[in-house]
Amino acid sequence: MFSTCIHPRFSDTDALGHINNTVIPVWFLEAREPVLRLFSPTLDMQSAALAVVRIEIDYLAETRFGSDVEIRTRVARLGNSSLQLAQEVWQDDHMTARGLATLVNFDPQARRATPIPESVRQALSGHMQTVQEG
Repeated sequence: MFSTCIHPRFSDTDALGHINNTVIPVWFLEAREPVLRLFSPTLDMQSAALAVVRIEIDYLAETRFGSDVEIRTRVARLGNSSLQLAQEVWQDDHMTARGLATLVNFDPQARRATPIPESVRQALSGHMQTVQEG
């Protein structure tokens, strides 16, 4: 599992006083950086890239300004050229949101999906955990 700490900004809140629903996908993107670095340690997206092809998010409770947030990221599935990441938002010992992101290993030169390299597959396997529905 990868873990990323987020410090919510006041500007992340909406009129109801909780973190706006549009902020959570941005936090999930930020928390995927360690996975991106497995494909490209320097984040050189000209040599290796991951393309997001699907995201889904369940908002379970309010996430509020004033308390840090932990984003937990796990590998849920590994395919030939794709992977699915399960991500969770935790604040004050409560999960407030969860999401799934399907990403494809993308060759930016050929402009097409490409198999995940074996060395990356092995590293990702160390962060694998089956996702429970509901």
